[in-house]
Amino acid sequence: MAGWFRRLLHKPKPRSVESSLDSSRSSSSSPSSSSDRSGYSPSTSLVSSVRLSPILVSDINASDSARWAKSYDVCICHSEVDLELVEELVSYLEGQPESFRCFLQLRDAAPGSAMMTELCNAVQNSHCWVMLITPGFLQDPWCKYQMHQALAEAPLANGRTIPVLKDVDRKDYPKELRNLYYIYMALKENSFRQIRDTIMHYLQELCRSSASRME
Repeated sequence: MAGWFRRLLHKPKPRSVESSLDSSRSSSSSPSSSSDRSGYSPSTSLVSSVRLSPILVSDINASDSARWAKSYDVCICHSEVDLELVEELVSYLEGQPESFRCFLQLRDAAPGSAMMTELCNAVQNSHCWVMLITPGFLQDPWCKYQMHQALAEAPLANGRTIPVLKDVDRKDYPKELRNLYYIYMALKENSFRQIRDTIMHYLQELCRSSASRME
């Protein structure tokens, strides 16, 4: 318990994982097409399916871009037992040239504030929501609450939910997410890059769509 409060009151020192990343991509998975599983047909990898355009940092970093309408680019929903892996992911995303703004509850929530209030504010003020679905996530009622909050917000905010599976069988993929393709984390370096590319693609499309409406 004391360790939990120390994490709450002190931001963790960022861990740089960028140097360990290689150039290969891992393929993400989709829900199985078999009748005893989700009933959805397989797809190509998540990153391939969105057909990323050339990444232009200026598109999302412009001072008038729609990116700045919200406080965070991505909110990370996870189990406390997976905190170390999530800290690595956050360090990687925040260390990118785009300096993605991440909300990590144990680091960024205001001490003394209500947990549900902080979570709801973070979900509402984020463009994307990464769900790190692990055995710990599936067993934690608080994680399920986070997931439901993000799913409830997504249609209103036109946000992007990004499920990431780790050490979880396809048959255990949450039924609430079965209309969404997921990234399967086999090699974390490759999965980190897929998460980054998916967030980047979403922000690019958001900014371009917003700019088009203003013309």
